[in-house]
Amino acid sequence: MLSAYKKNLLHRLKIAKGHLEKVIDMVEKEIYCLDIIQQTKAVESALKKVDEILLENHLKTCVRKAIITDKNVDEKVKEVIEVFKRK
Repeated sequence: MLSAYKKNLLHRLKIAKGHLEKVIDMVEKEIYCLDIIQQTKAVESALKKVDEILLENHLKTCVRKAIITDKNVDEKVKEVIEVFKRK
């Protein structure tokens, strides 16, 4: 993993963790449901950004290497496609 991506990724994961901890706290305190949903949407948004960072890193490292070496290019592309099919 490229160091700039790792630093950004860890930052984003900590944001998601903070949002999730807030959701847990809100449920324990029986906060108004729609307020909790608003916070879960923040978790989803943070995790979406994590996925974007991971994908970009993967394309710039693993996939790029496969293209340059002309090895496993189809396999790497298939892996990416399969991840998006699972959603």
